[in-house]
Amino acid sequence: MRSHLLASLALLIGVSLFLPHASAQPRLPSLGDRISGTVSLEEEYRMGQQFLAQIRRSTPTIPDALLNSYLENVTYRLASRSELRDHRLSFVIIDSEELNAFAAPGGIIGVNTGLFVNAENEAEFASVMAHEIAHVSQRHFARGVDEAQVGRIPYLATLLASVIVMATSDAQHGTAAITAAQGMAVSNQLRHSRSNEAEADRIGQNTMFNAGLDPAAMGTLFERLVALNRLGSRPPEFLLSHPVTESRVADARSRAVRYPSRPYSDNLEYRLMRARVVNHYAADKRLLVADYERRIGERRDEIQEDAFTYALAVAYWENEQYALARQTLARLLAKEPNRISYVATEAEFLIAQNEEGQAIPYLRRHLEINPDNHALTMTLADALIEARAYEQAADLLDAHTQARPDDHHIWYQLAEVQGQAGNISEVHQARAEYFTLVGDFSAARNQLRYALRLEQEAGSSPTEQARLQQKIRDVERTIAELSG
Repeated sequence: MRSHLLASLALLIGVSLFLPHASAQPRLPSLGDRISGTVSLEEEYRMGQQFLAQIRRSTPTIPDALLNSYLENVTYRLASRSELRDHRLSFVIIDSEELNAFAAPGGIIGVNTGLFVNAENEAEFASVMAHEIAHVSQRHFARGVDEAQVGRIPYLATLLASVIVMATSDAQHGTAAITAAQGMAVSNQLRHSRSNEAEADRIGQNTMFNAGLDPAAMGTLFERLVALNRLGSRPPEFLLSHPVTESRVADARSRAVRYPSRPYSDNLEYRLMRARVVNHYAADKRLLVADYERRIGERRDEIQEDAFTYALAVAYWENEQYALARQTLARLLAKEPNRISYVATEAEFLIAQNEEGQAIPYLRRHLEINPDNHALTMTLADALIEARAYEQAADLLDAHTQARPDDHHIWYQLAEVQGQAGNISEVHQARAEYFTLVGDFSAARNQLRYALRLEQEAGSSPTEQARLQQKIRDVERTIAELSG
């Protein structure tokens, strides 16, 4: 019974993030009272990992190593200046143009790529991240558990289904599911959620200021979202889950002016990542190229010039104008030859031109400067695969899993390349890790059994067979806990 409850409660944080809010603002319990003892930090972490596995399994995520590294870096920067006690964070970028973001217990931070499109600068992007970190740091999940335990359980099944739908970018269906689950018993949770949202705004702005980011950007982004809501036929998905009112905009602006005055600068790296996303979603690549060629002549400062130059280079690449892409990017590399985003992009261009023979030594040189860098490593793996150096690619990815054992994208690619290298037992073992991370434990167990059978038939060492047998027992124990 408790296992079922824990598995279900892994999704309950979404109630406080995704539902519309009523008007009352009841007093929140303090973190030191009995509610925070209902669910420990360790329980929240385990629940969050279950939630993350379901997200990975139910929606397409972005494997782009540059984007994921940027999200991790900016979020850790904020987390280090926040009230967060448990700094074990996990990230997911959902492949969707809809503007949305969410937090889950145990430090799960998720964003849609649409956030990059709608946030015009790093401070606006960080304002959403800081807000989500505040939900986690204030343990809004734990505060909601007491409500669930005194009568909310009959509504959990429908509510949890709606949360998954909202987190996986189908806002209209999510809203319908939530409406079906509502009633008088749910209305109190909605009011509680509004208080959580206000608290997350306030603490999020404090975090931004402490991290050296302009807290006024939260109000600026909110104001733009309100305008989008007025102009659009349907509000941005973020507004369905985080309703923004005129008073909320005014509160954010009012708080921002109370912070000590200091200069803030734009961040080129954010603009580069935003350009990658915008180019990825552009339907007409030729029109995009023409637009960027025109906008470069309208630049206002060096950061904007470099950002538009990079955006144009990527647009050329997306439009399969590889020579022009490299020529354009060369101007940026001449200024900053060691900027990782430029180096990885140059290697991507080389691979696209079937010049992996140039890309491989180029990336290896830069990995000597930046050992284990995620973007450089994954791009090198792509180059090695294109060069049909499958064993080298497998060795590289296998070593990289030591640094990023919870990255399901790496395990998926490792399984593929092990197959290309003819390492069948390793294929099954990598697949087992992948299935574990997406929460398909039965499939993980089957893959481990296949691997063990192959190792037994090959007469491998007793140590290797014992290791696989232990992993099978571990997975079976997890299955029993979830079904018990």
